[in-house]
Amino acid sequence: MTSSVSVSSSQELIRFAHWLAGDFSNHQQAYNHPTLYAHIHVLWRPLPWEFFQGIGFYSEQVYDYDLWSPYRQGVHRLVDQGDRIYIENYSLQDSILYAGSARELSILQTITPQVIQRRYNCSMVFQWDGTCYRGSVEPGNQCLIHRKGHQTYLVSEVELTENTWKSLDRGMDVKTHEQIWGSTEGALEFEKITSFAQEVPTENLGL
Repeated sequence: MTSSVSVSSSQELIRFAHWLAGDFSNHQQAYNHPTLYAHIHVLWRPLPWEFFQGIGFYSEQVYDYDLWSPYRQGVHRLVDQGDRIYIENYSLQDSILYAGSARELSILQTITPQVIQRRYNCSMVFQWDGTCYRGSVEPGNQCLIHRKGHQTYLVSEVELTENTWKSLDRGMDVKTHEQIWGSTEGALEFEKITSFAQEVPTENLGL
């Protein structure tokens, strides 16, 4: 689908969700630059419609050598805002209980709305630019993360296509705005190795 084709916002949301649903690997980047990049998977697994009464995802990021010990987990609700797609972010209580949910549906099914908590000021906002969806943390520099003895705010830049995910996360000191953590070698570049698009619940959108 090209930018010259007019689509409804619901169709746009479905396209975005279908592209997002998958297991993304930066194997090629890690192979080409082994001293700079670890081999990582970013997985986005659709949740049942009933979870949010809408389209939602569970996500986790893991090192390829330790697939059952994710270093980042989250739950996300997609919100159609017309000219943009807003992704609410939620943290998990006792997140280790749900490790592996992106690969094992029996674990995913144990996640309920009662075990998540909204991460305010940390939503991502995506817009279609004609070739890909570009996303960033909602404005205001209020997605705060304490790390390495500093209070930092998250700066996150993402590009999503049908088969790729490119991301750059950095933590900036709230006072000096100097980078405290995150990549100094450029964005992580992932390719989709498995699609979960068929699991995206779209039947309730009336299309």
